[in-house]
Amino acid sequence: MKKAWLLCTAISVMAFAAPVAAQSTGAPASDDIDDAEAGTDVIVVTAAKRVQDVIDVPIAIATISGDELEQRGIGTVSDLQFAVPGMTMREDGPGSNTIFLRGIVNQYGNGAVVGQYLDELPMTLTAFDQLDVRAHDLERVEVLKGPQGTLYGQGSVAGTVRYITKKPVLDAFEGSLAATLSAVDGGDIGWGFENVMNLPIVEDKLGLRIASRVEGGGGWQDQPAAGIKNGNDQKLVNIRAKALWRATDRLDVEVMYIFHRNKVELGLGYENPDRTVFVAGDPSTVLVPKIQENHIGNLTLTADLGFATLTSATSYIDNDHQYPFAYQCGLDTNCDPFEGNDDRFDTGSLFTQEVRLATQDSGPLQWTVGFFYADLKDNLIADYRTFDASSETPFVSIFTDRFVSEASSESYALFGDVSYQLTDRLQVGVGGRYFHDKQKTASTDFFFLVPDLTEQSGSFEDFSPRGYVKYDISDTVNFYASVGSGFRSGGFNSPGDPPYEPENVLTYEAGIKGRSADGGITFELAGFFNDYSDMLRRGLVFNGLNFTSQLSNIGDVEIIGLEGGISVEAAQGLTLSATGAWIDTEVKAIDAADATNLPGDALDYVPEISFSISGHYEFDWSADMPGFARIDYSYRDKVSYIDRTTFDVFPQFSDSIGLLNARIGVEVSDVSVELFATNITNENKWLDPYHQWRNANRTRPRTVGVKVGMDF
Repeated sequence: MKKAWLLCTAISVMAFAAPVAAQSTGAPASDDIDDAEAGTDVIVVTAAKRVQDVIDVPIAIATISGDELEQRGIGTVSDLQFAVPGMTMREDGPGSNTIFLRGIVNQYGNGAVVGQYLDELPMTLTAFDQLDVRAHDLERVEVLKGPQGTLYGQGSVAGTVRYITKKPVLDAFEGSLAATLSAVDGGDIGWGFENVMNLPIVEDKLGLRIASRVEGGGGWQDQPAAGIKNGNDQKLVNIRAKALWRATDRLDVEVMYIFHRNKVELGLGYENPDRTVFVAGDPSTVLVPKIQENHIGNLTLTADLGFATLTSATSYIDNDHQYPFAYQCGLDTNCDPFEGNDDRFDTGSLFTQEVRLATQDSGPLQWTVGFFYADLKDNLIADYRTFDASSETPFVSIFTDRFVSEASSESYALFGDVSYQLTDRLQVGVGGRYFHDKQKTASTDFFFLVPDLTEQSGSFEDFSPRGYVKYDISDTVNFYASVGSGFRSGGFNSPGDPPYEPENVLTYEAGIKGRSADGGITFELAGFFNDYSDMLRRGLVFNGLNFTSQLSNIGDVEIIGLEGGISVEAAQGLTLSATGAWIDTEVKAIDAADATNLPGDALDYVPEISFSISGHYEFDWSADMPGFARIDYSYRDKVSYIDRTTFDVFPQFSDSIGLLNARIGVEVSDVSVELFATNITNENKWLDPYHQWRNANRTRPRTVGVKVGMDF
């Protein structure tokens, strides 16, 4: 109650002070959203699947423009987590990320808790298969916080990350080229080439935009016994082609294709403090490299019907993922000492279809309705080689096993959101999503001489409602409050083990956001309370020969948090900004038969305090030589991992981490040169608390480099 009182007090104080800041100088900002293209300070987002000013959307949103992404050196979601306080990750090598937000943390279960979208394209297959999105040629990134189930489905229990790409320009030929060269402390030279080509094939009618990036080198991890040095060098090719056909004045047709391939010899990113990797049994064993390759297609039709906009988005993903997995159970654990190496081969596909209708006028009634369908298939082959780490001959295998599984999910949803402007200042809204998911799984374990796939099937359904109010304190400051629910499907354990039920999250949120009348100050503050019920956890169960994973719904969790940010134009050309989050989590009730957690435990992977501070200065060295200088500092508290079925010592902790990055650039005519440094203090710390299993990554060493680019 004391924490909740402090949270409400902070929001009330900010609400009282906001009008003063908003009225400090200048004339009111325009209410016309189109002014964003004319250079005003309006920040356009499409979080509600229609174009809005960010301060008019009644949820907390972190928005980073494409220019800021480049100037901060944010290329992947791994980089993004340090720019968005309250966002953390479990990372299993490039392209294998589990994203967490606002204390809703779960690396187990059937679906993701945070979804990823590239334009209209869902980039999430399963909880562990969040496809590798490269922040190249983007308009912006939007991080939507809190349950987004109404508009974005069950994979958005905690939030949604949206990458908005640049559209083809239909009346101009333009493009860019850039090359990057970097040196990693104690590691290899990294290099990258990127280009953008915009072709107006038929002026004002048909255009094509191609953005591509290739990368190599940049590794620093070694496997000395195998003679491998800098084995986490990446060999990346990422190509995105996007065509826009303006078929009529009322119909746009967009087609997008993405090819992505990345190969890493030491693929999972786990490492020891001395920057070496662990391999079970014989340390000279060369494991299979990590290779991820996907082909992605999307067709989006947008029709102006006069009274509303009709959108149809059809997508298909083909994903092929090969990776090794080395682990050790025995350091401060209560399981018999054993270790192993796996070769895993995962293939999957995802077909989605969304059709929605959204009002486009500026009247008091605003609404969106739609239908969503998804067909997911995922197949896994895993070859296990397990060793007795405590025997006199530890390199002798206990057993070799092959595990095969096939899984599918066919789901559909009906969703809608409607709001009404009751007065000039007060808006109310409600939304909801009905979701139905039919799952099938089949698996076999050759070690136990199971000749055929053992099938399991079942269905899960849910209705997720949402309600909200927004009050305009002034023309440029809004207060909002909302309550909404999120849902994640249940699923199946190995044959013979009981299935697990769905999870549910009920979130209460209140906040304010706005800008000063001259746009020199922008700010936001939000408080939230999450009632997280039937949370899933994995426990280890001994089956007589080995430990196997079993998921179960262990109990209820409460999460309270406060987050905010402010950006100030302190002087001409100088912008100072800060964002931060405080999150407190506690397991409140538990299934007495489960020992993974106990009441009073905190949740895994949740930092209590995290923040980011930035300074950006734009200057002119001469009349035709503009430049910029930027410095960013990000801090995150240590995060924990608690599992009483495995560890004698708990919780396990990561390190507290502070990262300092800087970049300076100058432009001469159409040529730009930038110098950059990341992790300037060369921190070598645990990012992940899971190091007792030898399954944790560490901060990337100090990297310095230069980027040269040219626009044409």
